[in-house]
Amino acid sequence: MATAGQSARQRAATSAGLVISITAYFGFGSEGSDAGRMRDIQVAVSPSHAAAILAVRDTSATDSELHDLVAEAIADAYFRVEGGGRAGLKVRIEAVERLDIAF
Repeated sequence: MATAGQSARQRAATSAGLVISITAYFGFGSEGSDAGRMRDIQVAVSPSHAAAILAVRDTSATDSELHDLVAEAIADAYFRVEGGGRAGLKVRIEAVERLDIAF
């Protein structure tokens, strides 16, 4: 029998996604190098991004590796929403003050 935590993780990775709440410096551009700024963002991310984030979180991954996946998830869910000419936008996060990931 799966525990409540395991069930929530399975739902997040297959249908529900995750909610990421973060305060960090976001850089942008083709290489994530354009001038950015500190942002406080809360956004729901897709199940595919949730699965990748949860998989990395379960390993001995570095904060940098986790931040790269979170940046990509936020880029898709927040900055690239509905196209808007931002399809190739690269997002880099640095100076993470707070990162909360919820089911």
